[in-house]
Amino acid sequence: MEKRPIVLLDIDETILDFHTAEAVAVSRTLRELGIEPTEAVVRRYSEINKSQWELLEEGLLTREQVLLRRFQLLFQELGADVRGEEARDRYEGYLCRGHWFVPGAPELLETLRGFCRLFVVSNGTLRVQQGRMESAGIGDSFEKVFISEELGANKPERLFFDRVFAQIPYFDRERAIIVGDSLTSDIRGGRRAGIRSCWFNPEGKPGREDIVPDYEIRTLSELPGLIRKLWPLEE
Repeated sequence: MEKRPIVLLDIDETILDFHTAEAVAVSRTLRELGIEPTEAVVRRYSEINKSQWELLEEGLLTREQVLLRRFQLLFQELGADVRGEEARDRYEGYLCRGHWFVPGAPELLETLRGFCRLFVVSNGTLRVQQGRMESAGIGDSFEKVFISEELGANKPERLFFDRVFAQIPYFDRERAIIVGDSLTSDIRGGRRAGIRSCWFNPEGKPGREDIVPDYEIRTLSELPGLIRKLWPLEE
């Protein structure tokens, strides 16, 4: 029987720096479409994008609606006559290329893979996440990668986790933990699924009374010690 801890890791803003990748990709996209990507415009896109993914988490939008609406809403505000489909395709193409790590992420993966079973659990788009992970060269760190688009369910839905757990050999809820930066997606999802949850909160954001993680860390370097404390290595 497999006894190693099962660690489910979010990718965006937990392992890979999504905000930097997003800013670069949207800036290139807007410039090609004839829109000056000022700091304010790029920031506004990020705000709209975040709000649309949160609506997806609530089951109020589909993935396809999110991928288009984030640009449609931005262009409406800017008064720009640009098709959302064109922006989406260009943006995803740029987002697939290159990568930036969250501080400490490469070291974390190298440490954890020595005594844990590592899995990716992401709500990102399949094409984008595969491209970014390939660029970062981290695919070999994980036993399996679970992307919501491929599973047909999104975090924090219980169905997403049911499908993940069904594909992990020797899965044991008592030896599993999800680690991510999103309270609404990762932590809420983990609690619904009946596994431990760890909130990665490097900026010290305030918590929510309705979504309380089992553990909270400010740096990725804290995670190996937490896991060893929860599941001491057997002699």
